Amino acid sequence: MIKINSKKIIEIVASSSQVVDVDVAHISTDSRKINAGDLFIAIKGEKFDGHKFVAEVLAKGAALAMVDHLVDDVPAERQIVVKDTLHAYGLIGSYVRSQFRGKVIGLTGSAGKTTTKEEIKFALSLFGKVYATEGNHNNQIGVPITLCDMDMTADYAVIEMGMSAKGEIEELVSFVKPDVALITNVYPMHIEFFENFEGIAEAKAEIFKSLKKGGPALINEDTNFAELLKIRAVENSAEVVLFGKNHHPDVEFALSVEGEHYLYNAWCVLTLVEALGLDVKKVAADLHKFGALAGRGMRHSLRLPKGGSYTLIDDSYSGQPEAMKLGIEALDKEKVCGRKIVVLGKMAELGETSKARHEEIGQVLALSSIDVVVGVKPEMKDMLAQLPKEKEQYYFENKEGLDEFLINKLLQNNDIVLIKGARYSSELYKVAESLIKQGA
Repeated sequence: MIKINSKKIIEIVASSSQVVDVDVAHISTDSRKINAGDLFIAIKGEKFDGHKFVAEVLAKGAALAMVDHLVDDVPAERQIVVKDTLHAYGLIGSYVRSQFRGKVIGLTGSAGKTTTKEEIKFALSLFGKVYATEGNHNNQIGVPITLCDMDMTADYAVIEMGMSAKGEIEELVSFVKPDVALITNVYPMHIEFFENFEGIAEAKAEIFKSLKKGGPALINEDTNFAELLKIRAVENSAEVVLFGKNHHPDVEFALSVEGEHYLYNAWCVLTLVEALGLDVKKVAADLHKFGALAGRGMRHSLRLPKGGSYTLIDDSYSGQPEAMKLGIEALDKEKVCGRKIVVLGKMAELGETSKARHEEIGQVLALSSIDVVVGVKPEMKDMLAQLPKEKEQYYFENKEGLDEFLINKLLQNNDIVLIKGARYSSELYKVAESLIKQGA
């Protein structure tokens, strides 16, 4: 992070506190990671209230603490009082971003954000230095972290933004202020927090609200509510740039992964490169070097304990209906020597639509060439109920013992298995980790 004087921080966050004159070069919300001279931002979370650790971090050498009220028995001149510490963190990030002289690309979408972000980073690295969101730091805390840690020597910054409620993207993008904004797709994720599906599209479209005037707004022309997204982009004085089956740079390219969703990622990246005035053919020639990410479709060739091997498609990072269908459809189209197996965990945050969406996955599987289906968690009973009796199927109440069942009883030589489900609700990522560890 660039150094910021305490008086400047007071100005940025509009605080009336009188604090010591000190330069801050690092910010943290984690009391365990505080170093001498840092600014500690006290955030109230579901499990912890950072205000309880203010005295501790100052004793460890933190220069200042940002709080929403003065903490007792702590020098007032070491506390910056603001109304909302999380929002104030974003304002500091916004200031750091304002000092950045490269191009900022902001992206959001219901699925594939992180993979698209990494593919953009891969592509733009052919033309200069690229800074990008680390991992999935795309929420109300992650985006300020990403902005404050920006590499000021980079030519491009790729900032990912996620949301689960109306207004969250609007706030985040007000900090990011992108030169280019893009929406990968709109699916009914987090629908339990919205009145209807259209509300999700409106929430995604908030990314255009702080886009640089006249800046490119990249929109997937084939996604749900594409017309609404275009209208919102125009309302915010953006230049609408479409990508999809009918709109993408006319260049030849090859991919190292199968599936229509990977094609859309490539079309999105190539369209962005073109919008930035860069050499599209140069990127197209190298796209085959970019592969699926860990937990997001990465393939592993693994050994079986009794001999032979199988292929694991580890897509266990998250699970939602459209992405699950895409994963199944991609596997369905593959030509393999062994059996096609799917291990699917429950899908979360679907509200009243949960039963219907789980049944929908079962209907897709019923018509597919998938040989074996394993459902995990009670919600998957609705999925399994849609399968014909002749399709081999298994049910597990939870992940316990599933890895051993797969390795020692189910998997055979040349099989290919897809693992996918809601990360924390089904915990299938732990099953994938166990399989990789045992079969590597």
